[in-house]
Parts: sequence; C-alpha cells; structure tokens
Amino acid sequence: MQASAGGRGSENLVVVGSGPAAWTAAIYGARAMLDPVVYEGEPSREMIPGGQLMFTTEVENYPGFSAGLDGQALMAEMRSQALRFDTRVVTENVVSIEGEASPFLLRTSGGGGVRARAVIVATGARANWLGLANEERLAQIGGGVSACAVCDGALPAFRGKVLAVVGGGDSAMEEALYLTKFAREVVVIHRRDELRASPIMARRALDDATIRFEWNQEVTDVLGTDFITGIAIRDTRTGRVRELGVGGLFIAIGHTPNTGFLDGAVELDGAGYIVTPRAWRTATSAPGIFAAGDVMDAYYRQAVTAAGTGCMAALEAERWLAHGAAPEGAG
Repeated sequence: MQASAGGRGSENLVVVGSGPAAWTAAIYGARAMLDPVVYEGEPSREMIPGGQLMFTTEVENYPGFSAGLDGQALMAEMRSQALRFDTRVVTENVVSIEGEASPFLLRTSGGGGVRARAVIVATGARANWLGLANEERLAQIGGGVSACAVCDGALPAFRGKVLAVVGGGDSAMEEALYLTKFAREVVVIHRRDELRASPIMARRALDDATIRFEWNQEVTDVLGTDFITGIAIRDTRTGRVRELGVGGLFIAIGHTPNTGFLDGAVELDGAGYIVTPRAWRTATSAPGIFAAGDVMDAYYRQAVTAAGTGCMAALEAERWLAHGAAPEGAG
C-alpha cells in the first residue's frame, strides 16, 4: 500500500528506514493500531531500500529459517508482513526532522512533508568500502566480498579457503579471529606497520597461527568475475603491486551511521550514532523520537538484534503515545 507524502494532519507513527528494525517496528506499530507510515528511502549508490541485507545473498543465522534464505528474500518477507497489516509505505527519503516537540515535521526528498506524533528512526549504518568498482560489484552479487564476517564467514563458499581481512582496528581483529574457525588461512591487510586495535585484541590476532599479516599494504583491485579469485595489493612504502590469491575478502574499516539528516534533532555520539540515554531503551534525547537498529547500535550490527530493537522502539512509542504524547492536532 503506497501512502501519499503528506496532507492528513499528524500521523501517529512514522518509521524512517526499511531494514529489519524498520519493518519490525512497522509490524508492531500496525498491530497496535497506530496506523504507521514507513518512509523506506530511495535507491542510491550507497544504500537501497532494505538496507545492508540487500547485499547479502545467503542468510543462515536469522532464526526461523532452518535452510537459510537470500537476504533480499528476507527483506521482502518482512516488508510483505508489514503491508499485510496495512502499513503505508512512501519510497522517499526523510531529509530532516524539525520541531522541538511532538508533533514533529518530517521533510522529504519529494518536496513534501508529514507531521508525526512519534517517530522511529531506523535508517541503519552503511559499511565503509574501499571504493573499488569490482569490490562493489562482487559484494552486490554475492561474489565473495563482504563487510560482515559474522554474517557471511560461515557460508560453505568460504570454508577451507584463504580469506583476506582489510583493516587494523578492533573490528578487523574480531573479524579475522572469527574467520579462523572456517578458513585455511586468514590474511590481514593493513596499510600501516602496526595495528590500531586495542592491545588485547592485537595480541590475540598476532598470536593466532592461522592469521598472518601483510603490513604496509593496501588493496588496489579485487579480481574475479563471478566470484573473487584474488586481490591486488600495493606496498605503501615502495609502490610495488602484486597479486594475492584469496577465496574471500572481508572489509573491516568501519561503518557510518545514516544520521546526517538529523542535524541536531537528537543527540548523537562522537561517531554519529544516535544516543539512547537509558540502557535497554530506545527513547532518544527528544521525547517522541525513538531509535532502532544499527543507527543506534555500533556493537552487534546483526539482523536479529536490529529486529529486536525495532520491536522495542514500537512498544515504547505505543506507550509514549498513550501516556506522554502531544494530543492529536497539537502544533
């Protein structure tokens, strides 16, 4: 069901985003008779409606699907479930949230706007990529390039192979250590000669016999047509380029939360993630605005945890609307 971009007074609940957190929030909101509207966003080079799972060809760790399923299929099922309960969907971006109190004015990329008594921001975070053309192409087609070892590393396609991890921080060390369960060898590619990881994480990786390090190297190309066959790496000191055969490439150079459009509407931390002042709650610094999924979670970043916080945000929004929201027609 497609909603118009505005024009009927204040909506009870607007959900911004279209990943597991957003669709779960919409399902719970709709079943609570809040008549939610989901602004699922527009396709771009960096993100498409459905979030990061749209770049994952096989999901084996989402409960309830014993045989696994395609990431795009999982998102389509979540969307269909929300639509079953008459959730309205607008395929536009929210470009700003205005107002110091509920109801808030959400301006959209289509030039319109909508007022909302409660808002759930579930816009996720995008993985930072190297920016190589074949890297992006192989990631999109399930060709052995990933930004999440925990999500993809256990897939049969990676077992018993040489796998490369790009990065030098804690996330890269966690990815490398996780991959040692499945890989013949894990090669960490780092552009410097020392790690940025915390001492304990660095020591664990350095002491692991399955992990070896390519110091002072950067990836300049990803090789392979249907599936990765290797990478080209360049020595940052000498400029020498050589090829390294690998059966998988995991990019671990961080994530960027999709919060640029908020522009002071809620408190963010130093990395740009939404702050939820109370532990195990999704309420933000602005009463009536809630956050769910990777946009407020820099630690777990899993589909199932995102869905869980979507549920939490919808329940909190429902209770807030019942007890603490601005009355219908205010503002």
